[in-house]
Amino acid sequence: MARLTPAALALTLVTSAIAAPARADVAPPPAPAHVRVDQVGYWPAESKHAYLMTGGKAGRFTVVDHRGRTVLTGHAGADRGAWNGAYPHVYDLDLSKLRTPGRYRVKAGGATSSEFRIAPSRTPAGDVLTFFGLQRDGADAPRRPSHLNDRAASVYDWPTFTAPDTDQIKGELKKVGGPVDVEGGWFDAGDYLKFTHILAYVDTLLLAAQRDGHSDDPALRNEAAHGLKYLDKMWDEKSKTLYIQVGVGAGNEEGTFVGDHDIWRLPEADDGDTAEGHHFIRDRPVFRAAAPGRPISPNLAGRTAAAFALAAQLEPDRRRAAHLLEQASSVYAMAKTEDVGQLVTSLPHAFYPEDVWRDDMQLGAAEMTLAAQRLRDPRAGRWLADAARWARGYLDDDQGDTLNLYDVSALAHADLVKAIRAARAHGLAVSEADLLAGLRAQLDIGAARAAKDPFRAGAEHDQFDAVPHAFGLAATAQLYRRVTGDRAYDAFGTQQRNWAFGANPWGVSFVAGAGENSIGCPHHQIFNITGRPATGAVVNGPNSAGLFDDGLGEHFEEMPPCPPDGVDRYAEFTGHGSRFVDDVRSWQASEPADDFAAIALYALTLTSK
Repeated sequence: MARLTPAALALTLVTSAIAAPARADVAPPPAPAHVRVDQVGYWPAESKHAYLMTGGKAGRFTVVDHRGRTVLTGHAGADRGAWNGAYPHVYDLDLSKLRTPGRYRVKAGGATSSEFRIAPSRTPAGDVLTFFGLQRDGADAPRRPSHLNDRAASVYDWPTFTAPDTDQIKGELKKVGGPVDVEGGWFDAGDYLKFTHILAYVDTLLLAAQRDGHSDDPALRNEAAHGLKYLDKMWDEKSKTLYIQVGVGAGNEEGTFVGDHDIWRLPEADDGDTAEGHHFIRDRPVFRAAAPGRPISPNLAGRTAAAFALAAQLEPDRRRAAHLLEQASSVYAMAKTEDVGQLVTSLPHAFYPEDVWRDDMQLGAAEMTLAAQRLRDPRAGRWLADAARWARGYLDDDQGDTLNLYDVSALAHADLVKAIRAARAHGLAVSEADLLAGLRAQLDIGAARAAKDPFRAGAEHDQFDAVPHAFGLAATAQLYRRVTGDRAYDAFGTQQRNWAFGANPWGVSFVAGAGENSIGCPHHQIFNITGRPATGAVVNGPNSAGLFDDGLGEHFEEMPPCPPDGVDRYAEFTGHGSRFVDDVRSWQASEPADDFAAIALYALTLTSK
């Protein structure tokens, strides 16, 4: 069809209106129905739910195998409410009777679901682990070595920003030390910055996945070791200095230098970038949590200690394990726990606005206790009392979030329960019952949301980090069952995993490569520029619809458009104040991050079959 000019289009519309006057009694056709399922699949014994979103009535549903043979029929269950104006009904489809391993689809309301499996032959955990390999920086980067200049980096004083909610820097950076070796680690997200706040959390979860999943997977072991090697560089034991960041997000308002977010490129280009104003791309600045020997923000001290202590629990060589515990102890002892003020996470703080810290200190102390119990270190009792004291403070003052980058209390509670049981301790600041109640409280937050949500989402999908919160709730349900034997939250935890893998309004698996319809256009430089599949990347997922009101912005010159036609094929599924956009420009929804992948990996490792 020829493209019409605006004038011709207007004339066509007028002529059409005259030729065929609109009838007020003719309603627009209803939106087509959709069946949403977990595209990865379900384990035979667990509860299994799919959802029919439709503008009409629901009747029976049918499950067919990969040959098209009917294996299950049933009646649609309760109408769980409207998603948006086009989809006023979301019906529950209970597939729990389906237990035979195989490949299946659900048919209902004239729609057919994506394919899913019962007893998947593999889970996406291995793919998520592969994502970390692709995030590696330094000499061990899988594509080509990158940022080798980080081996002799200069240390700078904290920059001044032009406003609290921006990363634009005011003035020039002031050098205060160096050189230091900060080569290696992982890129934080779709860019090339590196943060200790993120890395300590990620490595803690990778190590916990090894321990709690009883995994001897060499790939998991190697990736956790890669993170620990970098963390060892970021903590300078001799000077008692914790380095927290490599690189800056934006340049300065004077325009004398640019930052990481100002240009779109492959990381291996940075070491040789001699363009004017690119000196902090080529020779990246390093920042520290505090001056050498000065107290460190307690969130950083606690989670860094937790990573070292978890490594000590797993290290077969007892001498090496004792050294790791000493590293944990030394950074933990540097925590500033009086007059804390604003926590230190990144520069600017707005990148990662964490505001609770007792959970981090509790986690650090709990993991050190477990490591000390294993090594028969006499400090175990002191650290156990510390962990209980921090837990008491958290339970009294900080409850309200669920397991994610900003709140690690669920893992801290579960591990403190183990430590208390191992010590047969009594008279601590918290009891085992207090900690279990804390775990239930977090699960109840999610369960209350899920009860009201048509797709049983326990996370707030109109806020940042919906997908990692969903995986965090799935992990917490497993942690709760492991320390109590109580299966009361099993179905809820399963539903959160299902939601992340496609049983959601958009019908999207938020883990790249997991399922028939997974995210395809992540806001990630390497994947976008090279065109390689983003397998294993875990994205934020839906976010507040208002964040997209001003559009997605322009493409960087080096940014291939994705999707190529620029069409938002999920626009019709915007609802409940949330929107998902699968577009390379959509950092609000489609940017993968290490912390997202870490909690997904941990949840999948814990998942019972």
